Amino acid sequence: MKKSNDKMCLRNLTKGNVWELQESDIFAMWANADKEDDVAENSRRYMDIIRTAFDMEDVKVDKPEVIAKYEARGMRVGIILIKDKEQKWAIKKHPINRVTDLTYENIHHISAAKLLEVIDRNFGGGWDSLNQSIKDVILDGFDISTTTVPKDRLHKPGGLCEIKVNDGYEILEIEKGGWVEAIFAKAKPKAVKLHVTLGDAEPEPDENDDSDVEVKDDYYDNDEDDDIDDESLTEESYRTTIDEDPDELSLDAAEISDEDY
Repeated sequence: MKKSNDKMCLRNLTKGNVWELQESDIFAMWANADKEDDVAENSRRYMDIIRTAFDMEDVKVDKPEVIAKYEARGMRVGIILIKDKEQKWAIKKHPINRVTDLTYENIHHISAAKLLEVIDRNFGGGWDSLNQSIKDVILDGFDISTTTVPKDRLHKPGGLCEIKVNDGYEILEIEKGGWVEAIFAKAKPKAVKLHVTLGDAEPEPDENDDSDVEVKDDYYDNDEDDDIDDESLTEESYRTTIDEDPDELSLDAAEISDEDY
């Protein structure tokens, strides 16, 4: 998260970086806006950007009991100056509790642990329970890999789980009978675009224009394994789909994906 003392102002606010702010930052930016920000002229645009990440309500009745009700809802109440007129507003940042709350704007502003917490709330269905559009959003901000193995083999010393955790991945374990689906997530570094111009300088592109964003789906989607039948996943079926003896099976070499089972 960006600290409040970083140089953020209304003029450079975008639908992406607004997710870095908290309620107090919004009021502080508005209070510190100078004449060059043209607050009155562009106030509607600033409000529209802020509303992509915050709930905002105009407090029309300025009474203690009314303010208390807003605060009971987790909202912060403060003053915003528009056209030389002070207006009291209640603001609360949008919570990210469900996979449908994830967007291309906020996916880079949550942790891997938070992401897996949100996925876990999706009825415990695992990675394959997500539709492709949500997967695309997640993969824009995180490296994701999965494996489904017998429960007693997931945390085998030197195995895949240990390797991934040592590499900085967070892990979500979803039990499926005697098996476990493990989802590993690690935030991708933010891409830095370099703009080199020769001769006359050209205007920089709009930060909100995502037309040139390439979403790389590095998860191999195996349609044949979309639905796992707990009753059919027996030790016998596990043994017959792998060439090696299960007792000698080692997960410490390569990454295992759902297609191996």
